[in-house]
Amino acid sequence: MTRLTRPRIAASLAAIAALSLLAGCTAGDSDSAGDDRTVVFWTPQTTPERLAAQEEIAAAFTEASGIEVEVVPMAGADQDQALVTGAATGDVPDVILHASPQTSAWTSQGLLDTAAATRTVEELGIDTFNQNAIDAVTVDGEIASVPSDGWTHVIAYRADLLEQAGAEVPTSVTELADVATQVKEELGITGLAFGTQAGTASATEGIQSIFHSAGCELVTDGEVTIDSDACADAAEQFLRLRNSSVAGDFDVTSARAAYMNGDAAMLLFSTHILDELAGLDEATPATCAECADNPAFLAENTEFVTVFDEENPAQFGAILSYGIPTGANTEAAQEYIEYVLSTGYIDTLAVATEGRVPLRNGTADNPTEFIDAWGAQGIGPAQERTSVDLYGEAFVEGIADGINAVSLWGMGTPDTVLAGLVSSQGVLAGQIEQLYNGASPEEVTAAMKAAVEEVQAGL
Repeated sequence: MTRLTRPRIAASLAAIAALSLLAGCTAGDSDSAGDDRTVVFWTPQTTPERLAAQEEIAAAFTEASGIEVEVVPMAGADQDQALVTGAATGDVPDVILHASPQTSAWTSQGLLDTAAATRTVEELGIDTFNQNAIDAVTVDGEIASVPSDGWTHVIAYRADLLEQAGAEVPTSVTELADVATQVKEELGITGLAFGTQAGTASATEGIQSIFHSAGCELVTDGEVTIDSDACADAAEQFLRLRNSSVAGDFDVTSARAAYMNGDAAMLLFSTHILDELAGLDEATPATCAECADNPAFLAENTEFVTVFDEENPAQFGAILSYGIPTGANTEAAQEYIEYVLSTGYIDTLAVATEGRVPLRNGTADNPTEFIDAWGAQGIGPAQERTSVDLYGEAFVEGIADGINAVSLWGMGTPDTVLAGLVSSQGVLAGQIEQLYNGASPEEVTAAMKAAVEEVQAGL
């Protein structure tokens, strides 16, 4: 959750100007937008393979429309800085693929053309989008950017190990803690591997995921509520889950390694794990004892919990959307976004299938067209196997439920800015060690509230 802080806004003008030149900005205003048949597109998907794929999609769009596209790789933090500077000088890109917290921050600064985004969503059909994603990009009652894709946390679990432990598949955070504890006691291995190292980004993600899925809200209508009864209960379950480890505290990398080695029965991770479980990513091989003879052993024995609490689901994840900056070439920008979310959508998702689950589920004629097509796309670097091949049709349906339940603290409200800062500054992760050292859940959540309110006071 990246947001530009005041010190970074005040960075050296010369450095920012250099960044803007490298970014390939385009000078534009609403009067000239219709005359300029070019699009400058900033993307955080910056690896060589992903960049090349996006350039192919852009070339196909150019062939179909006659509109030239310049694809500019730019990380989220750099987008923040360059857009502020570009807006001040009148040089802005036409389209930016960005995270949902940026949508609220940029809208509050007047940096996004919300009317253009709204028109684009309406043209594509608002009912064809994931409703939570629409909520995430709706600011002050206006759709501020166009949802594209994202990822969600899942609980990967070894069905064979849960059976050995005599445990049922969990359906809530409390049951998850029960099962994790039972696995540790019965099998002597880690129940749930996930990010718990105090003060780290891994713990920040783990806290947000577990707390929110347990019904805890960070802030409601401007009031910090992290000290509520639901949050205190979430902290208690978080501690039980953390204590289900037989190997101490994990970061994201070591948590994944524990599951890949067969030393954990469950893993809290993003959908990026899908190809790795199947032995499709040489950079992250499966190392369990059975994997030497059968690299697909983990995939064959892993099942997934994709959503808790079906009545009020709230899964942690990420939402990417297309923003049209104020002063961009809106006509060309809208055409480009409509193309990559329709004709070019499947190819767009295939840029990194396991991490780019569609937020536009389908079309008016075929409401599940894109989520169905996602399951049939290859995953992993070579994209040789699909999610359906590996995990079955029911898994794709489960992922659809999960991505449709992605909900981030404060999203679509003025509280998004505060939530983004709390996340990026690791505020909650800085307090969690008190829980490990014996403080009560109520004491810890009260300390969290005070720390969050301190951030709020500085806004």
